[in-house]
Amino acid sequence: MGEQSRFDSDHELARFGAVEAGRALLALREDLGFSDAKLLRDRGDRLAHELLTTLLAQERPADAVLSEEGMDDQCRLTARRVWIVDPLDGTREFGEDGRSDWAVHVALIENGEPIAAAVALPARDVVMTTFPPALVPPSRNGRLRIVVSRSHTPPEALAVASALDADLVFMGSAGAKTMAVVLGEADAYIHVGGQYEWDSAAPVGVALAAGLAATRADGSPLIYNRPDPWLPDQVVCRPALQAAILAAVRDAVQEAA
Repeated sequence: MGEQSRFDSDHELARFGAVEAGRALLALREDLGFSDAKLLRDRGDRLAHELLTTLLAQERPADAVLSEEGMDDQCRLTARRVWIVDPLDGTREFGEDGRSDWAVHVALIENGEPIAAAVALPARDVVMTTFPPALVPPSRNGRLRIVVSRSHTPPEALAVASALDADLVFMGSAGAKTMAVVLGEADAYIHVGGQYEWDSAAPVGVALAAGLAATRADGSPLIYNRPDPWLPDQVVCRPALQAAILAAVRDAVQEAA
């Protein structure tokens, strides 16, 4: 920790960073508007990245940082503690007026696992953390709801929905999709098209702390801060649904092959 750190708790620091970056992004949206979506998205990515990396350098100077907007592979692969951040997850949605399915991700990794994390949904004024953990609402009545990417919906997701007689919900940011499960708005998030560790680390940390199941599609653990930050797949769901969902995903992947 930094000698003059304002934050004794890594959970508190993760939350503060996610909230502050989110506030800055909302202000940028207000200032620039949506007439030039590319400018807004580019400025948003850079603004949130600089805010988070500056904060972490001040508060945890001994830790390494892996960000979507800039990687330091040499430091992170030998560091004991690595912050994995996605300063603006769902950049496409951030640049669209009226959309709230974008997020800020901040996670601290030790031994491949997220030990502190926060996901902010700034346009919804929501932040979810590892401590205190979120309280997942009771299961809803009715058909299962599986949240998937609105831009890269794989055929396997359609097959899983058919096998489980579930409805698909299309959303942008990986953080927003995972938080939909944490908030009880969906029952599962299935992603088999591949994504990076910064898309996944903080949302998975929050989901695991809340008592949800979060694994690779084959049921193996999600491991972070690997030499290659690409994650081929993941499934986040209520524990009672895990066996059925993983079986359906396995069958769909085999059928697609």
